[in-house]
Amino acid sequence: MRNLDHVESQTYDLIIIGGGVNGAAVARDAALRGLKPILLEKSDFASGTSSWSTRLVHGGLRYLEYFEFPLVRESLHERELLLRNAPHLVNPLMLTVPVYGKRSRPYWKIWAGMILYDIFSFDKTLLPHRMLPKQKFVQHFRGLDPENLNGGAQYYDAQASRAERMCLETILDAESAGATSLNYVEVTALHRQGDRITHLTCRDQLTGKTLEIKGSAKAMVINTSGPWVDRVLNDGAPDAIGKTRKIGGTKGSHIIVNRFPGAPDSALYVEAKTDGRPFFIVPWLGMVLIGTTDLPYEGSLDRVKADDEEIDYLLTETNNIIPSGQLTRESIKFTYSGVRPLPYVDKKSAGSITRKHILLDHRSDGVSNLISLIGGKLTTFRHVGQEIVDLVYKKWKQPAPACPTIHRPFPGAILPNDPLVGELVDRYRDRLSVETLYHLLDSYGRLAAGVLALIDEHPELAAPITPELPDIRAQIVYGVRSEYAYHMADILRRRTTIAMQSCYGLQTLAVLSEVLQRYCGWSAEDCDRQAGEYRQYMEENCIPDYAIPQSRRSQAEAVSA
Repeated sequence: MRNLDHVESQTYDLIIIGGGVNGAAVARDAALRGLKPILLEKSDFASGTSSWSTRLVHGGLRYLEYFEFPLVRESLHERELLLRNAPHLVNPLMLTVPVYGKRSRPYWKIWAGMILYDIFSFDKTLLPHRMLPKQKFVQHFRGLDPENLNGGAQYYDAQASRAERMCLETILDAESAGATSLNYVEVTALHRQGDRITHLTCRDQLTGKTLEIKGSAKAMVINTSGPWVDRVLNDGAPDAIGKTRKIGGTKGSHIIVNRFPGAPDSALYVEAKTDGRPFFIVPWLGMVLIGTTDLPYEGSLDRVKADDEEIDYLLTETNNIIPSGQLTRESIKFTYSGVRPLPYVDKKSAGSITRKHILLDHRSDGVSNLISLIGGKLTTFRHVGQEIVDLVYKKWKQPAPACPTIHRPFPGAILPNDPLVGELVDRYRDRLSVETLYHLLDSYGRLAAGVLALIDEHPELAAPITPELPDIRAQIVYGVRSEYAYHMADILRRRTTIAMQSCYGLQTLAVLSEVLQRYCGWSAEDCDRQAGEYRQYMEENCIPDYAIPQSRRSQAEAVSA
């Protein structure tokens, strides 16, 4: 149980607002350099943009077209570091780019882009690209649309199938180095004396308690709240920090379907037949992840959902590329949508807005100890943390200690040939299937030993949560005891991927309630309330509108309003 009285009694060098991957990276980097940071997140860790991406760790091939060469180089370098430092969470992924006449970039332009991509990733351990002329491409990809096909290219990037756990392990490493991290604590006010923010008023969402977070004499406040940056700055209020809008986020929606006829084993990076917009068709945990859209967004940041039109667009364009897919609305297993925290730009197409992050020093707004992060990608989060902490030392006019995160493995870092893998499989294969054991090792890495230790104490926790998936009940208890899970959505959507893989997780609520009451001290009333909140969360964010009865949809919209 977290001790909020102790938190209030302390002062902090860095107060970080926003517990996505970027905020987590700042906390980790700062703590490992000997500073005292606190990380505050109004919902669950990684519950915003970090949780709604395409789950790719990539250099941004498309950024070459906008001449964002430094961003491509930075991203490719960070991709290499993640492959090395988090091998259980980040895996190589081959992508195939079909090239079509009249609707794609020309073959020569794709080839030139591939060469540049290899040059910018000169220190990579992945294989270089290869070009496939039409005859060879058709032989390897017989199910793709053949109309005006000119050939294609293949290259490697990487995939973070469980991006939320990458954020969580970053936080766990930060805490091991002395950081404090609190989810479900919302910042409600920034208090200033002169040109400095001295303390923050917060509300604990779990208890309703109001608390004060105090900065040390040199404290810096870091706003890594993503799409909520302007809200943290109290945009529109008389005492707002700055008078201009900072974030002009765009909405990106995804769908998840089962594997379908014609779906290739490699990921596809394709251009839509109707409007030429690029999107991905990606193998993901035995299913297929398709996305994303890229639309200007002005709606609620706390309820972002894939519209029926977006779902139909992704289905149609996938069928255009893979005619044998024959995907329909009935094919949908899960949808999700998020807002990219891009810089606000008047009258500019969504796709051409820079993906380069900006560190905004608010000194020009009259606040000397506040930095806001505008933008930021899943791939580059570690480097963002390094940059922000370096800037903090620069503002303090102190030399920055060497960055420790470049070569530091994540807490669960492990390779499949590590001796611990064989030891855990041998020790537990009498109680768990080999499939389940490797699933746990893929999800938790070497931290899987902590999950497995629970079934030594309570053998019944080796039972599955739901028959069609390898997740076990010990993961529920581990999520609550060791990973700051306070809601059913934390467990089903972010500590595990059950919600995304199996009926939105709705069929598991009875098992969750049983385990949470027996091993985690939750009451029956708590579980009933949480189950209702979980269903509402899924309907408001993930279950397509067309699949929700109109009466219930109207009721949910009224509650949300």
